[in-house]
Amino acid sequence: MQPLTIVQVTPHSWKTRHEVNEFVRRSSEELSACGHRVLIAAPAATRKAAREARSAIAAARQRPAGLFKSDGPRLLEVGGRVALPRGPRPRPAPIAVDASRDLEVLLGSVPIDIVHVHEPFAPSLSSTALRHSNSLNVGTFHEPSERVLSTQVARPLVEIFFGRLDARTVTCSQTAELLERYFPGSYELIRPGAGAKPRHSDREGGPLRILFCLEEERGALRLFLRALRRLPPDLDWEATVLTPSPSDTPLRIARALRERIRLVGPAAGPPEDLIADADVLCAASGGPAPAPQLIRMALAGGAVPVVSRLPLYSELVGDGSLGLMFVPGDAETMAGQIARLGEDRELLAEMRKRAKGAVPAWSEVADRLEEVYRKIAARRHDSAGDGNVRRRIARRKLIDVDLHMHTDHSPDCATPVEVLLETARDRGLGAIAITDHNEVSGALEAREMAAGMDGLQVIVAEEVKTAEQGEVIGLFIKERIPRGMTMSETIAEIHRQGGLVYVPHPFDRLHSVPDYEHLLDIVEEIDILEVFNPRVALTAFNDEAERFARKYRIVPGAGSDSHVAQGLGSVRVRIRNFEGPQEFLEAMRDADIARKHKNLIYVQALKFLQTTGRPKAPKRKVADAQPVRGGKPRRPARARSHRRSRSGRGGKS
Repeated sequence: MQPLTIVQVTPHSWKTRHEVNEFVRRSSEELSACGHRVLIAAPAATRKAAREARSAIAAARQRPAGLFKSDGPRLLEVGGRVALPRGPRPRPAPIAVDASRDLEVLLGSVPIDIVHVHEPFAPSLSSTALRHSNSLNVGTFHEPSERVLSTQVARPLVEIFFGRLDARTVTCSQTAELLERYFPGSYELIRPGAGAKPRHSDREGGPLRILFCLEEERGALRLFLRALRRLPPDLDWEATVLTPSPSDTPLRIARALRERIRLVGPAAGPPEDLIADADVLCAASGGPAPAPQLIRMALAGGAVPVVSRLPLYSELVGDGSLGLMFVPGDAETMAGQIARLGEDRELLAEMRKRAKGAVPAWSEVADRLEEVYRKIAARRHDSAGDGNVRRRIARRKLIDVDLHMHTDHSPDCATPVEVLLETARDRGLGAIAITDHNEVSGALEAREMAAGMDGLQVIVAEEVKTAEQGEVIGLFIKERIPRGMTMSETIAEIHRQGGLVYVPHPFDRLHSVPDYEHLLDIVEEIDILEVFNPRVALTAFNDEAERFARKYRIVPGAGSDSHVAQGLGSVRVRIRNFEGPQEFLEAMRDADIARKHKNLIYVQALKFLQTTGRPKAPKRKVADAQPVRGGKPRRPARARSHRRSRSGRGGKS
């Protein structure tokens, strides 16, 4: 298979020992070993590292391939660390002020298939990468902790922001339950692996070897020491406490017990080295700072976990089948569980045996991630198109087209067909698509009238309201498509008629649009995505559509969405002249979109005056305009003089 170019982004400094960083590091190494080109982006710990990353990114503009290493993933520490002025002591800002620019250049200058962001809550390097990414995005959520700002205060905005994720994964089911409560969606569970060293040969006798790693909150260490005080006097045991700074970790415990406890620092090795020589690993967090990776390493390395009954820990030890548990804060029960394993070595051996295979290898984790990457990459369209058709139309003249407009056959528009046609001709358009709401009679009438107008093509189209998934336009259709069907049924009917699927204003929250999940469901069926609509209130909605079309390689389109003649041609798509939907689609692959911003308030006011602010003319019966399958469509029974009496000539209304 074709190798992928992947960027994994962590919100934590690479110098910090953190489970997210471990996940990123180990999975990146495995993905790189599979032949993929992998970059790791992390907040810079030093200004020197930030300068080196900035130089490498700048050089990649001229030579993108030079950014990657052949023997493993490349680490880029972006941004600089700026101390915040408030607080009892200086602390690093959550996102460096210059990291945004570095990421924007990186993600914009290097061809990237997948941007994999971890914990993409703002403000962080991951959320910044998601904001600048024009690639397919995967988000992984690790910690099952509620973030009040994201889940309560700014949830609607965060929900829209997470809409940029093309796949969502979690590392535990507790995280999935929390996220689905606030940000409904599909979350795939990919459990992290664990590093494990070959276990030292087990001794038949000897003391019970207990390990505690101070990666949880300080209160967990105090609880562990209280539990050691309560162990039976005749139990033979010894304990090792791994701490980042042994000199700053006082052991307030009796001297007789202190002689059994060994206090070690990072020089003794990583936790997996110590786990290889331990019988029991204790994790006593009360919830503020759990360290689930320690439990995974214990299960993989043969040490039986004794853990507090947190939902996250309970999930890892299989509700007690792979380890023993105690109520958080209960030192008495914790001591009893440790004593059980010391007094019943058969139980210790049995639980150690059960844990084999409970934690996946990192190579398995990388395989799962690759499946996710391949799945979303397979949705991308083939941008090559039909070469034969493109060569056939390459020498034809260029014309301007407008792909989205309405006539008075739509209930919210009062522009007569002949006024629209005359305005289109006067403004030099070579083709227009008439897309009345849930009606095709206006387009059929316009096509018949345009037959006598040299150089103006009318594409028969309809903007169809689906049951619950927004609107979709069928271009080059022959018959009216009824409203109220599902999106998939409507698309199937468009294709049955030989038409093209055109999705209008896909991210405009003020229009009836499909949500992101439904858009992903139909992404392979979309022929053209509207990336510019001048009637969209916020430019960001158009930008989001352009981003979506680019990363899925969908043919971009644009239309004025004009409901008044004055708005016609406010956006023009310049393409080669065409005949039929196939040539049109190939012509659109090389289209140039020219945007002419109209005053939205002015155009909307005209629409209001023409459709609401004046007495309505007698409503026509559109039933006569329905085409007869297999025959010639009948023209609506309405006199030409009546149409002119409503609005006059020249598009004035």
